[in-house]
Amino acid sequence: MSILDSRITRRRFIQSAGGLALAASPFATTHVFAQGAPLRVGLMLPYTGTFASLGNAITNAFKLYVAENGGKLAGRTIEYVVLDDESDPAKAVDNASRLVNRDKVDVLVGTVHSGVQMGMVKVSRESGVLSIIPNAGAGAATGPLCAPNIFRTSFTNWQTIHALGKVMVERGHKTAAWISWKYAAGEEMFGGFKEGYEKAGGKIVKELWLPFPNVEFQALLTEIAAARPSATACFFAGGGAVKFVKDYDAAGLKAKIPLFGNGFLTDGTLQAQGAAAQGVYTTLHYADSLDLERDREFRLNYAKTYKLQPDVYAVQGYDAAQLLHIGLKAVKGDVKATKAMIAAMEGVTIDSPRGKWKMSRSHNPIQDSYLRQVVGEQNKYVSVAWKALEDPARGCRMA
Repeated sequence: MSILDSRITRRRFIQSAGGLALAASPFATTHVFAQGAPLRVGLMLPYTGTFASLGNAITNAFKLYVAENGGKLAGRTIEYVVLDDESDPAKAVDNASRLVNRDKVDVLVGTVHSGVQMGMVKVSRESGVLSIIPNAGAGAATGPLCAPNIFRTSFTNWQTIHALGKVMVERGHKTAAWISWKYAAGEEMFGGFKEGYEKAGGKIVKELWLPFPNVEFQALLTEIAAARPSATACFFAGGGAVKFVKDYDAAGLKAKIPLFGNGFLTDGTLQAQGAAAQGVYTTLHYADSLDLERDREFRLNYAKTYKLQPDVYAVQGYDAAQLLHIGLKAVKGDVKATKAMIAAMEGVTIDSPRGKWKMSRSHNPIQDSYLRQVVGEQNKYVSVAWKALEDPARGCRMA
C-alpha cells in the first residue's frame, strides 16, 4: 500500500443524511446518503488580480453545464462554496483545507495558478477528496504527485506549448528568444517549448525571465532586439499577456521579430490587445472557428447566458462539470462510492467544444493541439499542430 493509499483509507467521511462520522475507505462502493441532499462543490479559483477573468470564465461555464442539466447532476442539486484563492500560493493549503474540513465540500474544483495548485494537490492527496483541475498545468499534479482522486480537464504546461517549436521551425524560424514569468508555470512551459523546438532543429539564443506578476517589460524587450532572433516565443496570460503584446508591438518588434506563444497569450485578451495582437500565431487545445456542432452550441449558449464570448478557460470549466456528471451518473449520485466513480471518470471520452478527448492513465486529457492565428477578435483555427498530444506524465505511479 502506498503512502497515498494509507492516507486516503484513513479518511473519515461525513454521512450527508445524518452527520454520522464513518471510518471508511473512499474506495468503498456503497454508502447510505440522501439523494435529495445538495452536492457541495468547492470552487477555489482567482476572482481578483491578474487571473480574475480566467476564474470567472471557468466558473461561468461550470455553472452553465449544470444549468443545462436542470440545475442538477445525477439527481443532486449543486451547492457552490466559492473561495477567491487570490493566486497566492502561500494561502493555498489553508484555503483548500478550509473548504474540505470546515465547509465539507464533496468535490474540490480549482485552480489557475500552478503554485496554488500544488497546495491544493497536497490537501487532495491527504484528505482523499475528489478534485478536478480546470486550468493549472502544473506537471506534478498528473506526474510525480498523480493520485486516483485527482483529475484534470485542461492541460499540462508542457502540453500547451510542445507543438509550438515544431510549428516555428516549419515556418523557417530556427533561432528564438524566450521570455516569461519566473514561476512554476513559466518554467514548465519553457521546458515543453525547448524540448519540442530543439528536437525540430531550432536553437534558443536568449532566455529572459521576470518575477510573477511583474509587467515591466521594456528592458527585456531591448535585450530581445539586441539578440536578433528569428522569432520570439513566450508565455503570459491574463492582464500580463495584454500588456506584453501591446508593449512588444509598441517597441516595433512584432514586424521584425514575429511573436509566438501558447494560446494563453491571446485567449480572453484579444479585445484588450486590439491591433497589437493581429497576426500572432499560437498553439493550444482550443481555437475559434472550429467546425464542430458541439462547439457552436456551447458558444451560443454561453454568449446568451453571459453576454460574453467563451474562451479556452470556459471550455475547461465546462468539461470539469461534464466529467463530474459522468462520474456521478455511474454511481447514481453517490459521491462517496469513490472506486466506481473514479473508474467511470478514468475510462471517459469527453465530447467537448474543443473536440473529443480521452482521459490519460495519469488523469490528464489526451487532446489535439491546434495552430491558431489572431484575425480580428478571433484566435482562428489554422490547422492541427499535433494530433492527440499526450503529456509524458513523467514520474506518475498511479496506485
